[in-house]
Amino acid sequence: MAQVTMTVNGKAATGDIEGRTLLSAFLRETLNLTGTHVGCDTSQCGACVVHVDGEAVKACTILAAEAAGTEVTTIEGMANADGSLNVIQQAFQDHHGLQCGFCTPGMVMSAAALLKENPKPSEAEVRDYLEGNICRCTGYHNIVKAIMAASGQDVAAVAAE
Repeated sequence: MAQVTMTVNGKAATGDIEGRTLLSAFLRETLNLTGTHVGCDTSQCGACVVHVDGEAVKACTILAAEAAGTEVTTIEGMANADGSLNVIQQAFQDHHGLQCGFCTPGMVMSAAALLKENPKPSEAEVRDYLEGNICRCTGYHNIVKAIMAASGQDVAAVAAE
């Protein structure tokens, strides 16, 4: 066993881990931050996307030990300071960008990374960026609309799939 320390959602977090512990397992099982979902354990689905030092990372592809000393943001850390939904989360709610909700944390985290890189992406850029995230319920149309709305753009022009 080894001890790992990192900053998670703005707070110091320390835990004992085995060397093979994935960041996703550390977040879920040690820190009880269960918003980071694990859908595949093979980095295919994107449900486990978190931000590590500001970069979108699939938490099932990185060892917790590799994240030692970093700043990690999970879906639980995305809300506004008063606890209300941030603009991306609110857009997902307003534009029905979720159904079962399993992929939603990863989609929101990916959307935040995209909008940080490209504050006004085109519809094609949104769709391309989400290629590493799988949703089995929505067909992506409303997710794209939500991200476009979060960027302050008109969603009426978003093409139906």
